Amino acid sequence: MAFYNCTPQTSAFALGLSSAMEEQYYEDRENFNPEAINAMKTSLMGPLSGVGDSFFQGTIRVLAFGLGINLAREGNILGPILAMIISFIPSYLVTYYGGKIGYLMGNKYLSKLYNEGLMDKVMYICSIVGLMVIGSMMASMIGITTPIKFGEKLILQDILNGIIPGIIPLGLTFFMYWLLKKKVSTGWILSISIIGGIILGVLGIFK
Repeated sequence: MAFYNCTPQTSAFALGLSSAMEEQYYEDRENFNPEAINAMKTSLMGPLSGVGDSFFQGTIRVLAFGLGINLAREGNILGPILAMIISFIPSYLVTYYGGKIGYLMGNKYLSKLYNEGLMDKVMYICSIVGLMVIGSMMASMIGITTPIKFGEKLILQDILNGIIPGIIPLGLTFFMYWLLKKKVSTGWILSISIIGGIILGVLGIFK
């Protein structure tokens, strides 16, 4: 149930690798740290999404449907058919072989990493990259600011940005994390977010 968001096609590699790690954990629960599985997925989802979105959403889809629309405008039934086929073939190949390669690589190299004592270092690096990804997503996806002003020149949001850019999204994220640590249910957290957002928005504290 940990947060994971990645381009579907390139996600297959990470999921194949995590499947191999799940098997390794099942076979050796005493020596395998299960936190490495989520750390690996979190560290890979950013780079894989960057490559996947650029290739599939920004290139393949544009070319496929650009060709399809031109044919469809001329009344050619092959327009939508070719658009779907051109989009499907690379997606299928990358998804299938990405998952297969990830799984086989996992089985091949995980034992070697553990035998050579490198798994702790790999997990440490994955954790750092994962935290960087989560931090950048926090700053880009949580667009909460404050419109509060003191006179014409003293703008609270500018002051906060001068201290730490994105300090409000960061504070709210830590608040949600604190609620999770206190075992507050997801339903209550969603209710607090929705109701609190409406109230603070109406009061002019957040926008």
